[in-house]
Amino acid sequence: MTDSEMRVQGGNKMKDKIFGVLQRVGRSFMLPIAILPVAGLLLGIGSSFTNATMIETYGLESILGEGTILNALLMIMSSAGNVIFDNLPLIFAVGVAIGMAKKEKEVAALAAMISFFVMHICINAMLEIRGDILADGTIAEHVLDGTITSVCGIQSLQMGVFGGIIVGLGVAALHNRFYKIQLPNALSFFGGSRFVPIISTITYVAVGIVMYFVWPFVQDGIYALGGLVTGTGYLGTLIFGIIKRALIPFGLHHVFYLPFWQTAVGGTMEVAGQVVQGGQNIFFAQLADPNTVHFSADATRYFSGEFIFMIFGLPGAALAMYRCAKPEKKKQAGGLLLSAALASMVTGITEPIEFSFLFVAPMLFVVQVILAGAAYMIAHILNIAVGLTFSGGFLDLLLFGILQGNDKTSWMLIIPVGIVYFFLYYFIFKFLILKFNLKTPGREDDEEETKLYTKADYRAKQSAGTDKNNAPAAGDEKSVLITQGLGGKKNISDVDCCATRLRCTVVKPELINESILKATSPSGIIRKGQGIQIIYGPSVAVIKSNLEDYLETAPNEEYISDSDTENADISGDAAVTDSAGKQADKVSGNTPDDGGHVKKVLCSPVSGEAAPITEASDEAFAGKMMGDGYIVRPSEGMIYAPEDATVSFVFPSKHAVGLLGGDGVEYLIHIGVDTVNLNGEGFKAFVKDGDSVKKGDKLIGFDIEYIKEHAKSDECIIVFTSLQEGEEIRLVKEGPVNALDETAEIISF
Repeated sequence: MTDSEMRVQGGNKMKDKIFGVLQRVGRSFMLPIAILPVAGLLLGIGSSFTNATMIETYGLESILGEGTILNALLMIMSSAGNVIFDNLPLIFAVGVAIGMAKKEKEVAALAAMISFFVMHICINAMLEIRGDILADGTIAEHVLDGTITSVCGIQSLQMGVFGGIIVGLGVAALHNRFYKIQLPNALSFFGGSRFVPIISTITYVAVGIVMYFVWPFVQDGIYALGGLVTGTGYLGTLIFGIIKRALIPFGLHHVFYLPFWQTAVGGTMEVAGQVVQGGQNIFFAQLADPNTVHFSADATRYFSGEFIFMIFGLPGAALAMYRCAKPEKKKQAGGLLLSAALASMVTGITEPIEFSFLFVAPMLFVVQVILAGAAYMIAHILNIAVGLTFSGGFLDLLLFGILQGNDKTSWMLIIPVGIVYFFLYYFIFKFLILKFNLKTPGREDDEEETKLYTKADYRAKQSAGTDKNNAPAAGDEKSVLITQGLGGKKNISDVDCCATRLRCTVVKPELINESILKATSPSGIIRKGQGIQIIYGPSVAVIKSNLEDYLETAPNEEYISDSDTENADISGDAAVTDSAGKQADKVSGNTPDDGGHVKKVLCSPVSGEAAPITEASDEAFAGKMMGDGYIVRPSEGMIYAPEDATVSFVFPSKHAVGLLGGDGVEYLIHIGVDTVNLNGEGFKAFVKDGDSVKKGDKLIGFDIEYIKEHAKSDECIIVFTSLQEGEEIRLVKEGPVNALDETAEIISF
């Protein structure tokens, strides 16, 4: 390798590392940001229904007027919401520390809170020593207005949420380095996690002193950056909107927009006698101020435009994708796109729509970025000033637009602009989809499934209870697959999530296996260096929690997918029966007696007694929660490939194997009930993930007697996870069957 190549490689590694760090920082913001909708709800309702003008206009003095019980309760709600916004720096300090800490997060939270107070009291001491704060507590005349403020009762430099972020990131770094430290015997009591608050306190005494000298220069830079954005007027708003939306696929939009929302980068304004920094903070300060005539559009320029494309524009795109879907796939595509459109309209969660075309048609995402960016600018031009807490859905529009009145927000202008946007999105998307034959939902190849967020294809329902060894339950098999796909527990450095994405950092990116991860049915996968994001949708918080629970007991090793097939035999293997050489004929013209079309003939993978899946011992399989299929009560302990296929995966416990037929049909062969708890005992795998197998090849051997003794049942369940609407499994041979006998059919009605 040449010197130039080495420099390029080193540069790429550095970029990847920076991306991974930024990704972790961005996701750490999600915890403190998550409290804002609640705070906004309390403040919005409390302020709206205690507004004297509104009460007088509608003649509600007897119900909501001053002195009434409802008025008192609403005032309390307003105060409860306001206190959260007043103390956001402390909330960010604790929240970011929790988000960035790898283990023992509660220790990081305590250390962050202590360090936050220590830093600001040290800044306060320096301000007093240097004469910026006088002995009577007043601020000296030479100090610029707004540079000193009260932080949790401490007069300190105006650092806003940046102060909290500095504390949170710093404490998290100290925590991750020292929470397992071992001290000499004489000091051993102070080792481990107890050392973190100690070192954090000492560190932030120094940080507080340094900040007194450094922060004024930083603040000058912040004001300059804010002035650059605000000084460019509507063009600056357009650029902001484009950049924010363009960062969505990388998950870095939180890092970008937060300073504009919460710091002086987004502007400053005096509200009710207090200098307020950041667009969102300014809006909520004005919301709490009964003297506000019209909310500042210069403050809300960073989010008001979202209502235009989230409530109107993207649903237009969804309609275009539906109209362009193939006739036979319109029904399925319509249901998926409708739910995605409603998510965008009601809650402002756009990723179900955006990711439905991001990976299959990037040019549509470019259109989305430009139109969305323009929406921010248009809202700014029209003086639309509607606030939000999380995203631009109807809920926030109702609370911070409609209920506040058109005189204060100009919210009614969103409707005509939104209607125009609806048709812009519809016609542009429809034209491009048809012009370039883009594979949006409903336009996939015939063998491909129409999906946005699919079901967990190979998810097994958690069995009641766990075994004596506390093995992971069957319902957590998705966590097992995610761990394998990320290269094993040893390769996973960090796990977290935002609203829709599982965000992970790995040690060795080359160990990531996307084929395994795709078996968990994500909407998309984004890789960049050591960072990887797996998009699951709003249910991601549960997936993340389950994964963390599994990682607590998972073997601490790397998982390396190997395509080599083991050819070793196991004792007592059953020989392939005479029917092993048969081909499963695809009968295209046969019509069963009760109607329907035979789409595919299915062969049994095991010898035994065939029966309907409704007779399965596990209620999840019997209830067809994972899909239709059939069962075989085995007479011999060997699973054979029922057709030429690809091995999607083999569960670590070897009790189940996923196959993908050449025609795109996916199915799971599950050996026994509650056999995941056996941890591989009594099983032997002859294949690995990604293997190509021929009909009659050995897949998994198993000890029937051992399973009968240690598990709920030994029955083999064959469940088809990718059946389309109108398709079902029909047994053609119930009772005794040999391996590779034609046993069932996929019937299409």
